[in-house]
Amino acid sequence: MILFAASILALTSCRNQDQNLTADVEIPVSVEELKLKPIEEFVNTTGTAFPKGEIELKSKISASYFLEKNPNAGKSWQLGDRVKAGALIVRLEDQEYVNSVRMETNQLNLELMESELRKQESLYEKGGVTLRELKTASINYENAKTTVVTSKLQLEKTKISAPIDGVIVDLPYHTQGTQVEAGVTMVKIMDYKTMYMDVQLPEKYISVIKPGQVVKLTNYTIPDDTIIGNVTQLSPAINADTRTFKGTVSIDNRDFLLRPGMFVKADIVTSRKDSAIVIPKNIILSRQRGKTVFIVDRGVAAERIIETGLENITDVEVTRGLAKNERVVTSGFETLSNRSKVKIIK
Repeated sequence: MILFAASILALTSCRNQDQNLTADVEIPVSVEELKLKPIEEFVNTTGTAFPKGEIELKSKISASYFLEKNPNAGKSWQLGDRVKAGALIVRLEDQEYVNSVRMETNQLNLELMESELRKQESLYEKGGVTLRELKTASINYENAKTTVVTSKLQLEKTKISAPIDGVIVDLPYHTQGTQVEAGVTMVKIMDYKTMYMDVQLPEKYISVIKPGQVVKLTNYTIPDDTIIGNVTQLSPAINADTRTFKGTVSIDNRDFLLRPGMFVKADIVTSRKDSAIVIPKNIILSRQRGKTVFIVDRGVAAERIIETGLENITDVEVTRGLAKNERVVTSGFETLSNRSKVKIIK
């Protein structure tokens, strides 16, 4: 009997030692001190970026082809060169065509008709000519002026100039001095300093997404850059087949990071707070009593019930349950219980 009692006493002592040892184990965790920071809620979508403007210029006459030099580069225009409106890109030479326009003759005739009109006006004031003669001189002057304008337009056909600011995206090769026919593509220019994209948005967001909202855009070729755009137009109609509605996004592409035709991921910012308690979304635990997280205070873990507000893919706003400067557990929380002792490793 004495031996049995001693055995029981020894076993009980061992269990108490094990419990004390377990109670003293410090669970390693990582924590983050809570600071006020901004958070955004957004709707994800995708689309294709298109240039604001594009134009294809073709030869209007049959003539000899001469590619001009880019004044900024000191060499012939090339694909990818940026052009300003009015820049001369291709010159077409045909002396017979120029002669047929008779620009010099028409300009001289205009000067004569203008001189004659001034003379008739002076004489009319003195009673030297009739009103009919004055009107005839005026009509002759206007006709001469129209002829000169027409001649200038005809001579413009010998010049292929950029009508818009943009970038050369197509420049078919022709040997200098060779004959090209009318109607042949000379150059294609795109203005993609500003771009746009059409997007299809789920029906449930029709009351959430509004014109003017900021859009953050990315492309896999520029993973470290975010381009800013804005929602400009929204259709009020829902597509009965896809249950979506159409939106248009204007893109500020001043740094030319996006290229026409690129596939773009877009986050439409629907709500934002500049100062909030924000925590990683993946540290929240779902309990019967609600959402909880663990904080650390004096080396001990405490489970807190929280209420949340704005959220996105990675983060969530905490509206109740946490305070600034508290330390929230970001890893190692899976094995914690309330009042667990912890060791902060990060």
